[in-house]
Amino acid sequence: MYTGKSYKLLEFIVWTRKSIYLLIIMSIIPTVLYQIFELKWLGISWTVVALLGTATAFIVGFKNTQTYNRTLEAQQTWTSILNTSRSWGIMSRDFLNAPDKTRLLVYRHIAWLTALRYEMRSFRVWETTRRKHNTEYQQYYIIPENESSLDQELSKFLSSAELEYILKTKNKATQIMALQSKTLKELYDAQEIVVLQFVDFQRTIKDFFTQQGRSEQLKDSPYPRQYAIINTLLVHLFCLLLPFGLLKEFDKLNESIGGIMHGNMVWFVIPFSVIISWMYTSLGQVGESTENPYEGNANDVPISKICKLIEIDLKEILGEINLPEIPQPQHNIIL
Repeated sequence: MYTGKSYKLLEFIVWTRKSIYLLIIMSIIPTVLYQIFELKWLGISWTVVALLGTATAFIVGFKNTQTYNRTLEAQQTWTSILNTSRSWGIMSRDFLNAPDKTRLLVYRHIAWLTALRYEMRSFRVWETTRRKHNTEYQQYYIIPENESSLDQELSKFLSSAELEYILKTKNKATQIMALQSKTLKELYDAQEIVVLQFVDFQRTIKDFFTQQGRSEQLKDSPYPRQYAIINTLLVHLFCLLLPFGLLKEFDKLNESIGGIMHGNMVWFVIPFSVIISWMYTSLGQVGESTENPYEGNANDVPISKICKLIEIDLKEILGEINLPEIPQPQHNIIL
């Protein structure tokens, strides 16, 4: 998540420079052929290009709205996890008279958060973190899940026996929560909690499973590929045809221009074509970076920070004083 006031223009240009280079080439070629080699037939009707540009703008706007909604849903899901986790810590402390059991439930919950965030950061083939413009930008921030392995992190919160068991399972977060339920059943059978407390715990576990499912659904269900490909094709087609549509329009300006610019107005096709096309390609690239809210891009929902804040809150509830530090943004980016 970007925490600054706004991205700097230079940062944005560097991030999109590959598209800019390609757009410059796409603008120069038809302009040179039209002006130097006098291939006047290359100029096409501006009406055709304008209609295509209008349709493309609607498609790009639709995609960006939907991808923003995905990020918003992810933020809401993890805000719910944050709030419910605090409730879990309070119940674990106040419902039990056994500090060791309280610590077990709290630490195991932190392990659940750890397993879930590592799963959310795992790679999917439709994600964009491995594209060159994104991998280059990753030098400005840290993805915590790439700094240490899952087993190292889980070992801080699980016993060796539980760790060995959990690492063998497919869905580690689910199995950690299953251990929580098993422990609660044992506490209820031993009459260490009453039925209403047991029901409250189980209801909270159900809430955690609901939030985990929402998070997994966003991770494993990408923005529909059929819409994504249409968006990409229309943007590329518009950027390809735009300079051809501008040739005759700028050529007409020579009729009202005198002096050194007379006969040379067509060369303005290059900068104006690049600027307009860059706007479309940049919107598409921004939508791409917002599409998958957990993949590790600079605009992701900061699930690692949220998990660390929950860990601090829960350990304070336990009365611990040796707390982890609150994560700080690097270059205004924090995950």
